[in-house]
Amino acid sequence: MTRPTDIAPSHRDPRHDTREHLLATGEAVIRGKGFAAVGLAEILAEAGVPKGSFYHYFKSKEAFGADMLQRYFRDYGQQVHQLLGRPSGTARERLLDYYRRWASHEAGNCQQACLAVKLSGEVADLSEPMREVLADGMRRVELYLAETIRKGQVEGSLHAELDADTLAPALYTLWVGAELLAKVQRSARPLQQALQQTELMLRPA
Repeated sequence: MTRPTDIAPSHRDPRHDTREHLLATGEAVIRGKGFAAVGLAEILAEAGVPKGSFYHYFKSKEAFGADMLQRYFRDYGQQVHQLLGRPSGTARERLLDYYRRWASHEAGNCQQACLAVKLSGEVADLSEPMREVLADGMRRVELYLAETIRKGQVEGSLHAELDADTLAPALYTLWVGAELLAKVQRSARPLQQALQQTELMLRPA
């Protein structure tokens, strides 16, 4: 499937470019301040786009937020799929590498937490469309994890008695909680503790 980066600049649709630019700019601003604290005027000023153009692409700030999260999960899902699906190493090694990357990235950037985690508590009661995108996106990440656990069981790197459909959501819950604590405490300790617990939960064969 063709990605935007695969299209030569001379053939790019300027309407797509403007919409993508707004979403990317909005995500960068909202990562730092949160959804409610950021007004459209700030996003538009940062993007250098007039207000009329915004409403050409999005019906409201809420619709913008839902599309921004869909874009985030699309890109994040591709990254997770590439990391967990690469041919090198065992499935268990790839899973642990995924969590080590999560821990090292967030440990140095607690203020700029994962967009999904950052917004989950804020918008779950504020916007039903955004909540639905968050729930669906997080569920798809859990499915990637469960699929990789099952691959590890088939190849023999993970214990055969592990329940992939239970373990994957449990791991995701563990890390979402750890990231929130890391942000509150301004400390990497919750993430390191989550990594230690993850190594135990991903029992080798």
